[in-house]
Amino acid sequence: MTAVLDESTETTTAPDDVVRFASWPARAAALLLDVLPGAAVVTTMALLAYTTPVGGWLWWVFMGAMAVAVLATLVNRWLLPSVVGATMGRAVAGIRVTTPTGQPVGSVRLLARDFAHLLDTAALFVGWLWPLGDKRHRTFADLLLRTEVRVVDDGAESSGRDVRRIAGSVLLAAALLCAAGGGLGYLQVFRQDRALEHARTEIAEQGPRIVEQLLSYGTKSVVDDFARAQGLATDGYRPQLVAQQQAVQKAGVTDNEYWAVSSAVLSVTQDRAAMLLALQGQRGSDPNNLKFITATVRADFDKTNDRWQVAALTVLKKPLTGQNGAPQQPPPPPPPPKPVPPKGSGR
Repeated sequence: MTAVLDESTETTTAPDDVVRFASWPARAAALLLDVLPGAAVVTTMALLAYTTPVGGWLWWVFMGAMAVAVLATLVNRWLLPSVVGATMGRAVAGIRVTTPTGQPVGSVRLLARDFAHLLDTAALFVGWLWPLGDKRHRTFADLLLRTEVRVVDDGAESSGRDVRRIAGSVLLAAALLCAAGGGLGYLQVFRQDRALEHARTEIAEQGPRIVEQLLSYGTKSVVDDFARAQGLATDGYRPQLVAQQQAVQKAGVTDNEYWAVSSAVLSVTQDRAAMLLALQGQRGSDPNNLKFITATVRADFDKTNDRWQVAALTVLKKPLTGQNGAPQQPPPPPPPPKPVPPKGSGR
């Protein structure tokens, strides 16, 4: 009896030499496609958020975009392989992470594998180059987690085109997001620079006049002058100013006028500023008995309701007074003592 065998029967198990392991360039390209878009967006948004006032609407936009980019990267690396079989980058490269028997790897194992890549990095990046010499092209993380990266040909040509189209769309979206964020950041910085320049110009023009009006008053208009000065002070500085005005009224009011001869802006933001002022003035009502004054002060300003107000006034050099148009001069030093001749000296 002759046994008849079906010559079309094929072996269902492929030998080991048929397995194709992913090359190092393919693995590197897949990693870049997986990580680079998210890393670019996160880096761009973090830099833009750093240059934006914390808590503003634009700061929240940058932080939200950064969070979305991080979440999308993690989903792509750890969850997408369980759904479609591979990450976006590995699908474009035509490779998959598998077990030594060729079975798919779950999300938990992929997560542990990504953390194990820290070992590849800690070993002076030797682990990342280990596939160049390993027979099965494994990194230290692959050796530790018992995984391999293999070339797969389970998709049709149209499916490959779809994956590449999706990858291209992701890269384009990341590039557009970075460009849009950069544009918003530039506009924000440009607006801040213009606002700071406007604030600097305002305080340079208004600051000296505000300090002059704050310190000047006359005997006939003292009530109105003091009320005007109180309106030029912030709520925090006003009680101190009122106490000084009350002390002046108790001591006896006399004409007091100041004018700024020079000033310099020390610092400025959109709603705060500091100035250094050199003041000159005169005190008294009798033209023949005027006292001329010089002083140096630091004035701190706050802007509320589009108005600059004095938040603090610090005297750096106490006022010096003099009469008849000349500053008061210190008395001359006493003459040196006459030398005493030594005892026993002749004439």
